[in-house]
Amino acid sequence: MSLVKLIADSGATKAEWCLINGKKKKSIFTQGISPYFLNTNQISAILRNELLPFLGKAEVGEIYYYGTGCINIPNANIVKKALKSVFKAGKIEVTHDVMGAARGLYGDDKGVACILGTGSSACYYNGKKITNNKPGLGYVLGDEGSGAYLGKKVVQYYLYETFDEELNGRFELKFNTSKDIILDNVYKKPMANRYLASFAPFLSENRGHYMVENIIEDSLNDFFFQHICKFRESWTQPVSFVGGISYYFKDVLQDLCSSYEFTMGKILKNPMEGLSEYHK
Repeated sequence: MSLVKLIADSGATKAEWCLINGKKKKSIFTQGISPYFLNTNQISAILRNELLPFLGKAEVGEIYYYGTGCINIPNANIVKKALKSVFKAGKIEVTHDVMGAARGLYGDDKGVACILGTGSSACYYNGKKITNNKPGLGYVLGDEGSGAYLGKKVVQYYLYETFDEELNGRFELKFNTSKDIILDNVYKKPMANRYLASFAPFLSENRGHYMVENIIEDSLNDFFFQHICKFRESWTQPVSFVGGISYYFKDVLQDLCSSYEFTMGKILKNPMEGLSEYHK
């Protein structure tokens, strides 16, 4: 049996795990892990059921976990306790997804790192540590520009009957839902942020329609105004993005960077490529 490193990048919707054995890498995907919504036992169950079966005989010696919600120390401890209950690794480091984005985007370089996935956040990274971080407020009060934020706008446009006939028809054909079902999922069922984010792909599938473009531009501009503009380094260092929303709406991000006079850095769908190199 070989001793390997296990790196995790977990959002609220999905988690990517990279098993590094020398020069070999193996990626495994599980559902997302958010300690705001899951306790230690629930996280342990996900690890045993969705991760362990794919690790084979590899003996995990080091674990580097980057996850949503883990900027909060009690939350990080919930995840760490779950990892310790499943693995006998000699080293387990649990930190937040913002650090994962920063290391994945910049390695040992400097810059403003932004996450636009199910949730959203931003920080300034000096090449070693995060020196300025504006914590998000979650999908109810914040998460501007995120999948949940965009999805909420889509739902609002549908329920308020703002969509024109064409978009309304496309929405009903794709989702086959109703006001009662939507409200039940948002207010009564768990993981409402994931549920709202599931409506965001509707925007990428209907690019070109002025209402869709307005939702995308306004939502991402909210993120720029509320987060990126709060860092003075945004005008002197590159601004880079990671996450599915970043990837699918990169053209809008590029236009916004230009209008705010920011230097566009990298845009990655996920930070794992950079993280696996950083820890290798």
